Amino acid sequence: MKDRLTDALYGLGWSTVKKLPEPVAQRLGTTIADAVWKRRGKGVLRLESNLARVVPDATPERLAQLSRAGMRSYLRYWMESFRLPSWSRERVRDGVDVTGQHHLTDGLAAGKGVIVALPHLGNWDLAGAWVTTKLDIPFTTVAERLKPETLYDRFVAYRESLGMEVLPHTGGAAFGTLARRLRAGGLICLVADRDLSASGVEVKFFGDAARMPAGPAMLAQHTGAVLLPVTLWYDGTPVMKGRIHPPVDVPETGTRAEKTSVMTQALADAFATGIADHPEDWHMLQRLWLADLEPRPGGPAAGEPS
Repeated sequence: MKDRLTDALYGLGWSTVKKLPEPVAQRLGTTIADAVWKRRGKGVLRLESNLARVVPDATPERLAQLSRAGMRSYLRYWMESFRLPSWSRERVRDGVDVTGQHHLTDGLAAGKGVIVALPHLGNWDLAGAWVTTKLDIPFTTVAERLKPETLYDRFVAYRESLGMEVLPHTGGAAFGTLARRLRAGGLICLVADRDLSASGVEVKFFGDAARMPAGPAMLAQHTGAVLLPVTLWYDGTPVMKGRIHPPVDVPETGTRAEKTSVMTQALADAFATGIADHPEDWHMLQRLWLADLEPRPGGPAAGEPS
C-alpha cells in the first residue's frame, strides 16, 4: 500500500504540476518546502547536520536559514523536474548558463569519450536536458533502482523523454555498457557524491572521511576518457548556473587502486568547492560521512536524529 501510494503521489506530481503556470508552480514549491522545513523531520535534521560540516562556523540560526533555503532549493528541483517534459526547447536552452563548456566540447572532439561527474547540487536533470537540447549531445547515465518498481519505471521514462539513455545501477552490466559508450567517443553523466555500493573510495570531504563511488575514476582509467567534475547552483533567477571544471588527470604512477583514490579525491575537492560556494543548493538529505554511518551501541547511528 505504501509503495502504491508513493507511486501515485509522484504520478500526480508529473501529471498536475506540469500543467500549472510557472509562477503558481514556484509558489507551490516554496509553500511545500516551508511546511516540510517547519515539521523538522529526519530529512531536514539530516540536511542541517550535513550543512554543519560544510559551514562549520555557522550559528544555529544560520544553519536553520540554510536548511530552509535548502528545502526551497530541493523543491525547486522537483517542481522543475515535474515540468521539464512540457518545457519548450527554447525554455530548456535558456534555462541553464554554464561556464567552461570548452572542457566538454574539446574532450568529445578528441574522440576519447567524456565522463561528467556531479554532486547532488542544483538540478542535474535540467543540466542533462540542456546538454541534449542546447549542445545536441546524447548521453548515458545510471539511475538507482527505486521502490516500487513502477516508480523506477517512471523515472526512467521521464529521463529518456529528455534524451538520456538510462541504465540501472544494480545488475552488474552498467560498467561494461558505459565503457563501450566511452570507447565509441560518447558522453556519460554520473551523480557521484554518494556511494550506494558500500564499497566506494574513502575521501576527505570537508575535513572528515566519506566514501564516494569509484566508477568515474575507474572508467577514465579503463577507457582513456576525459573525466570532468561539474557543479550547479541557483542564483535567485530563473536560470540555473553551472561550471565545468578542468579535467581530472589519471596519475602517471601508482597501482590502479592508488590512481582511483587520487582521482576520486580530486572529484571530491571539486565538489566541495561548488558546495561550499552554494551550500543551500546541495540536496543531501541522507547520511554521507563515515562517522554518521557507524552505529552507536544501543542507539541510532552517530549523528542521526533520534
